[in-house]
Amino acid sequence: MKKSFILFCSILVVFSFVLAACGKQGTEEAGKSSSEKESKSDSVNIGMLKLTSSAPLFIGIEKGFFKEENIDAKAQWFEAAQPIAVATAGGSVEVGATGITASLYNMVAGGQKLVIVADKGREQEGYSSSAILVPSDSSIKSVEELKGKKIGITQTGSTYHYMVGRVIENYGLGLGDIEVVPLNSIKGLMESLKSKQVDAVLLNEPNITSVVNEGYGKVISQVGEEIPYQTSGVFFSPKFADNKDAAVRFLKAYAKATRYYYDAVLTKKDGKLVPGENYDEVIDIIAKYTDQEPDVIKQGLPYMDRDGKLLEEDIKTQVDWYAKEKLIDKAIDTKEIVNTELLEEALKE
Repeated sequence: MKKSFILFCSILVVFSFVLAACGKQGTEEAGKSSSEKESKSDSVNIGMLKLTSSAPLFIGIEKGFFKEENIDAKAQWFEAAQPIAVATAGGSVEVGATGITASLYNMVAGGQKLVIVADKGREQEGYSSSAILVPSDSSIKSVEELKGKKIGITQTGSTYHYMVGRVIENYGLGLGDIEVVPLNSIKGLMESLKSKQVDAVLLNEPNITSVVNEGYGKVISQVGEEIPYQTSGVFFSPKFADNKDAAVRFLKAYAKATRYYYDAVLTKKDGKLVPGENYDEVIDIIAKYTDQEPDVIKQGLPYMDRDGKLLEEDIKTQVDWYAKEKLIDKAIDTKEIVNTELLEEALKE
């Protein structure tokens, strides 16, 4: 009996050691797995232009906000908007950031896929972003007087085309009442206004301020005072959007950067813009990434939502207008190209 008891105790002790060893190994494996998961970094290529409206992306990279979310964000520079949309839909970049144009909608109507997930610049009442200008000595004082006149834009189907068309509609005019002149570039617009080859042009900041300061143009209409308009956005490739964990982490960093940008350069006091916290730092970051002088950057900084939220309803307005003007082949269901849920989840976290 005594021998049996001693044997039983011995077996019990050995079994206890085995259980303890297994538990320790399990804990180590779990810890290792958790550690590996935390250290895993998702590589994200961002297709963008060297524009001030890309400021939150510059800030997110420069300040390490993306790294904090285990996102290895890399800038991929492009020269025009359309190739960015094509690259995003094709998956050669995970994220695209550029203007929302007719060509983008046509691309989607043709079967290519991408989703618009966040704001990257919009026209907003009370902020100078885009405007219609006429020569400083022009007799034209209002939008109504543009009937029968030549108006310079960048390209057919561009955001500039859309803004001109929508603004003149507020005054009972249509595209058939004016002559739209595509001039291909901002430089071309400014030169044509200066030489009076056109009666008016649409320009953005800081070019508006430059033209006014140089004395050869004057503003007759600020677009933000006329229409709410989601000018540009952040797009995800289908594959990246499906990687919900990485997509939400990217947007957490992006929202942190939009807040940093907003609080630095878009704060107001008594109705006027005033430099906020980190103003000089943000100006220097933008100057670094756009290859412009800080004084030029300060002349005009685009408005964007503090949380990076889209004007979702405006996307449908755009699609309907482009379809009406036959600038896109057919209207598309905006539910196919807009995803606000990822940003909402990021903001909750």
